[in-house]
Amino acid sequence: MQKKDLNLRIGTLSIIIIAAAAMRLFPHPVGFAPIGAMALFGGAYFGKKWQSFFIPLTALWISDIALNYAFYHNVVLFHDMFLWVYGAFALNVLIGKCLIKKVKVSSITSASLIAALMFYLITNLGVWMSTGLLAMYPHTPAGLFACYVAGLPYLGGSVLSNLFYSGLFFGTFEFFQKKYPALSLNA
Repeated sequence: MQKKDLNLRIGTLSIIIIAAAAMRLFPHPVGFAPIGAMALFGGAYFGKKWQSFFIPLTALWISDIALNYAFYHNVVLFHDMFLWVYGAFALNVLIGKCLIKKVKVSSITSASLIAALMFYLITNLGVWMSTGLLAMYPHTPAGLFACYVAGLPYLGGSVLSNLFYSGLFFGTFEFFQKKYPALSLNA
């Protein structure tokens, strides 16, 4: 693959990631956002590990800042759940990198389901472990259970959005690779 083709590929992948992050700024059902699919997509397609993590995580971070400003008229660089959310998001990138070696429906579906479940487990654990203003659940087994039960609607939205947006992002890029062979690693 020539350098200009590689740059075209990276640019196209980055545009899809940025568009996915921008979609968060538009109204959507609770928990139905493109971030899980964005992480899987970045993990699966970027050849260099640093790109797989840096580009999707940066797009997520910038869209978080924009969302906070749009809704609260406040610039928040790092929210209270930052480490939990971004750690879970980074794990989703890794899931995309490890589980989607070949782009096919079965690998995308299984990665989407695993990514949604891992994000749910990690971020709800973070909510339960929170202190201060975020401390909504007692630090007991019953509190942890209540936290996970309260998060179930988000898990459902995450599963559906991962499946939908993964189909959209992977399908779009696969279509463009066939139409423009320079985007393919095999070019």
